Amino acid sequence: MRLTVRAVVLLVAVALASCGGSGDEPQHGSTPVRIGTTNFAENEILGELYKQALEAKGIRAKLQTAIGPRELTIRALRGGFIDMYPEYVGVLLSEIHKVIDRPESPQAAYELAKKLEQPKGFTLLDQTKLSNDNALAVLKSVGARRDIDGIDDLKRLKPNERVGVAPEFPTRFEGLVGLRRLYGLRPRTKIVDVPNGDQYPELDERRVVAASVFTTDRQLASGRYTLLDDPKGVFATNHVAPLISRKVLAAHGPQLAATLNAVSALLTIPVMQELNAKAATQTPTAVADAFLRANGLK
Repeated sequence: MRLTVRAVVLLVAVALASCGGSGDEPQHGSTPVRIGTTNFAENEILGELYKQALEAKGIRAKLQTAIGPRELTIRALRGGFIDMYPEYVGVLLSEIHKVIDRPESPQAAYELAKKLEQPKGFTLLDQTKLSNDNALAVLKSVGARRDIDGIDDLKRLKPNERVGVAPEFPTRFEGLVGLRRLYGLRPRTKIVDVPNGDQYPELDERRVVAASVFTTDRQLASGRYTLLDDPKGVFATNHVAPLISRKVLAAHGPQLAATLNAVSALLTIPVMQELNAKAATQTPTAVADAFLRANGLK
């Protein structure tokens, strides 16, 4: 059974309230910082990194993982059920603030997103060098054989050939909406849901011709896949930055931001690909612990 967004939000609110309190609680230095994450593994690793770094500095923190897609996670933030989550700036602009004209640089995107969040009572802390972008990929061998190296080439797919995408992909501009608007992707193209993590087996077994991926996926390091060119800019750069309540920042003092920024300063694309690879055999908690210890933050 498919729940409505409103129903899911209510369920999330109940779950978060039971484990982390409500937004009506007074914020003060001894109140835990409630960190949330969206529903994929990398974001959970980021949540663990920020949580454990805060605890190492004596700042209490709670982590609520896999709240749902961004649309649900930001509602939990706006509703006061969490205090922060690791955000991807490009998607924050396009899917939450509906800004689809891309700023001229990642820094301009960051400054615009921060400006748009200020009146809502939130801000972005330092932006990382890590940019995990949405993309479409094909098996390199398939792309070479069929001359598919850009998104525009998908218009040549036959009606029975499939493109595998994450469940939220069809409703997003950084998804099917943008592909149809900017590339004229045909309505007859067969789009199928593929949960995050399953897209590479689907490509390997030729069950889909192309699939939505994240550019920090560990599988891309194998060299077996080709990211399709996106000259029209459906997919934005997506540098990570903690999106956090300004009230919580004020309540906990400067050490809160300094600690979170110290973690962010270490995060790059190669670092995140390595952490994602380790999470294939270890828990996000263990991956974050080892990384922070190796870098002197625990």
